Amino acid sequence: MAVRLLAVTCDTDSPERVARFWSGMLRCDVVADGDGLLLPGPPTQVGLRFVPGPAAAEHLHRLHLHLTSASLAHQQDTVASALAIGARHVDVGQRPEEGHVVLVDPGGNYFCVIEPGNGYLAGTGFFGEVACVGTRDVGLFWSAALNWPLVWDRDQETAVQSPLGGTKVAWGGQPLAAKIARSAQRFLLTAPGGDLRAEIDRLVSLGAAIVSIGGDGSAELVDVDGNEFLLRPA
Repeated sequence: MAVRLLAVTCDTDSPERVARFWSGMLRCDVVADGDGLLLPGPPTQVGLRFVPGPAAAEHLHRLHLHLTSASLAHQQDTVASALAIGARHVDVGQRPEEGHVVLVDPGGNYFCVIEPGNGYLAGTGFFGEVACVGTRDVGLFWSAALNWPLVWDRDQETAVQSPLGGTKVAWGGQPLAAKIARSAQRFLLTAPGGDLRAEIDRLVSLGAAIVSIGGDGSAELVDVDGNEFLLRPA
């Protein structure tokens, strides 16, 4: 049995605005989901969820999103569309020759529009990757937790992907800074089999730790890098 990665949840002071932005970018509908707004993905695409909360300071961001391009014109159109509905350019030290364009959405979430011809993201679809700061150990943890194969494991960088293909989830980058606040971006999981307690126990056996358990059996946990995630009924 394995859990399903339903969405990346992002805290924001304007859930409606940010959800509308990503609905326009991904061309999908927004649905109410508890206290948040969900853009559900098909089986091969990770969803996005936006909930009320303070937007994270830049140094607390531990993930960003990658959108792919079929051609240079497609990349330019994607950037232009994003800017037209509320994105803005941001300088994170990228060099012009790198080819990708770094933007930030209306809620302060970073994303890159990747240049065409990127072999690493070939075949992933438009929403190509959730790129996280993290250790090799956390990549191994999530591979086992989701039962997704490890499709990249090199130089302390890892990536996993559903057996069906689609969006990759990757970890690497600079060494993790000391965690001083709850993550503003975190994974939302469901247990399709319905046995939440068994899944919680399995995740703990893989290295997760329980933060709290709700009355409906849902649980907040942290992974091996200390990142919070929520497991709830399907």
